[in-house]
Amino acid sequence: MRLTFSRIELNDLAKAWIIISLAFAIVLSDGILGLSLLSNVLLAALTVGTGFLLHELGHKVIAQRYGCWAEFRADSYMLLLAIVTSFFGIVFAAPGAVMIAGRVSKMRNGLISLAGPAVNIVLAFMFLGLSFIFSNGFLGNVTVFGYIINSWLAIFNLIPIWILDGKKVFDWNKIVWGVALSLALSLFFLKGIMPLPTLS
Repeated sequence: MRLTFSRIELNDLAKAWIIISLAFAIVLSDGILGLSLLSNVLLAALTVGTGFLLHELGHKVIAQRYGCWAEFRADSYMLLLAIVTSFFGIVFAAPGAVMIAGRVSKMRNGLISLAGPAVNIVLAFMFLGLSFIFSNGFLGNVTVFGYIINSWLAIFNLIPIWILDGKKVFDWNKIVWGVALSLALSLFFLKGIMPLPTLS
């Protein structure tokens, strides 16, 4: 199966990645637009940005595997809201979604929805492992922040309400949903007992 992208989709992915990275960088810089903002943009792009991008691609890969049309579309209003709220120390991050068209069963819809949080869980494990190799400096920050943010993204997206992934996974298979959420929660709260470096 060959993954296909339109020019519109690539532009929307790039726009969402850049703006979400900037929003989280502003929070990490305490709202101060100084020199630290540049390094924090890079930090956010490698962690939040990567987590967001690969999450959406997870949905896309599985949807296209099932023969569906699937493309990401950015939400300009929500991206603007992310920037505005970042100056108040929070990021309301809902940059867009993968639009899917095609007939799928409840199971396939559940698997398409599960793919995004599953990617974040895998990334959290990867960043956690790397944190024992890169424990200081910028790379240390990347591993710790990447681990925390990806485990949180998995938890948030698995909440079984509204249009979140968790609602569709829960409707398909409550056991699979429970296992995925338990794994994400365990990863997130593991940070309290693991000897991880702190963000500097």
